[in-house]
Amino acid sequence: MTAQQTPPQTSLPRSLSLRQLIGNGLVFIGPAAPVGIFGTIYAKSQGASLSVYLVATLVMALTAVSYAQMSAAVPRAGSVYSYASAGLSAPAGFIAGWMVLLDYLLIPSVAFLFTGYALHSFLPAVPAWAFTALAVLVTTAVNLAGGRTIARAAAAVVLAEVAVLAVVLVGALAVLATSGPRQSLAAPFAGVGGFSATAIVGTVSVAAMAYLGFDAIATFAEETAGAAKVVGKAMLACLVVAGVLFFLQSYVIQLLTTATPADLAADPSSEGTLFYDVVRSQVTPWLATLLAVAKAIGASFAGMMGLAAGSRVVMTMARDGRFPRAFSRVGNRSGSPMLATALVTAVTLVLAVWAAYEPDGLDLLASTVSIGALSAFLLLHASVIGYFAVRRRSTRRLVHVAVPALAIVVLAVIVVFANQNALLVGAGWLVVGAAAASVQYARGRRRGPTR
Repeated sequence: MTAQQTPPQTSLPRSLSLRQLIGNGLVFIGPAAPVGIFGTIYAKSQGASLSVYLVATLVMALTAVSYAQMSAAVPRAGSVYSYASAGLSAPAGFIAGWMVLLDYLLIPSVAFLFTGYALHSFLPAVPAWAFTALAVLVTTAVNLAGGRTIARAAAAVVLAEVAVLAVVLVGALAVLATSGPRQSLAAPFAGVGGFSATAIVGTVSVAAMAYLGFDAIATFAEETAGAAKVVGKAMLACLVVAGVLFFLQSYVIQLLTTATPADLAADPSSEGTLFYDVVRSQVTPWLATLLAVAKAIGASFAGMMGLAAGSRVVMTMARDGRFPRAFSRVGNRSGSPMLATALVTAVTLVLAVWAAYEPDGLDLLASTVSIGALSAFLLLHASVIGYFAVRRRSTRRLVHVAVPALAIVVLAVIVVFANQNALLVGAGWLVVGAAAASVQYARGRRRGPTR
């Protein structure tokens, strides 16, 4: 076969270690992830931000267990798409991949929007959308360089963001020690002005977005150098580290917050910068600026990881004939799915710039991201039951039946109480995906079985 006849490469090089996978996951999650959505969670939960994170952590822990089971059994880059295809059916797999794409298309948009807000918070003369667009373009160049380059950049960003966050928290704790809290110590759990279980459950869909990233590790399954179980270990490690960091920073900053949830509800545009505003007014302005710079860089690279994850889902679905085959091609030099990355980047750029213009763009995007992820998680848990309990007759009832069944119930409740506009967007996305799956299924039946 001549060089001109060589088929395009569609496989990814195995080069990522456990440490690099954890780094990828942490940079996608973002050690300071609550910074950008603190105001939204504080307002929507009526001040019970820590109670929201407790529920969200439980949900993510159940989900991590199911991811660990499926990633070891089906070590493919398609994540939930691959798992639902193996555990349920090909059409269910398509729907799972379609819904998780809503997650991976919007997570980078939210992350880049955080960058825009962070830089705009201390350079207000430059609009947030301009910083947002610049972040998309710069990190895309890194993304196209391949998995190893992404991993190296991720490690550096995580270390820098954790260091800055530590300095901010030390400063905040010093203020609490000398001046005392602005709210009661129980307020982050009980709320400001009263406890509302409905408000807490309704806000979990937003808080869950802060954890999204540990699941993206599964999309690097075909690039992992170790055993299949390495992916599950990396996911669980990321979840534990992120949970501790989220609890600590949200609790400390809320104790210094003077604004009430009602104040933010009256001015939704102030939610995105509340964390910075508290640090600036209650601790010191230069720390707020340092945090803004660190968060801008961290959020940009979190967006980069989202683009990488989304492109690999598109690549896998294209390789299976669910999307045009051209999107399955991998660059010979970079080892990266070039066309798939370009597609996901273009969609992200449009959505992120649009959201930067809208006063409630952050709230809507954050809620919609979670609807896509939570819907995919529902199919993930169903896949565990289908793959292990039904198809393989597993006797491990705890992890293969009880855990996924409990997670399905909890996720269903959270989805019901989620943002109504986000539910409408998610439902519309689901209808389009179901229609596409039906067309593909009909065409497959007409063509008959293929080799």
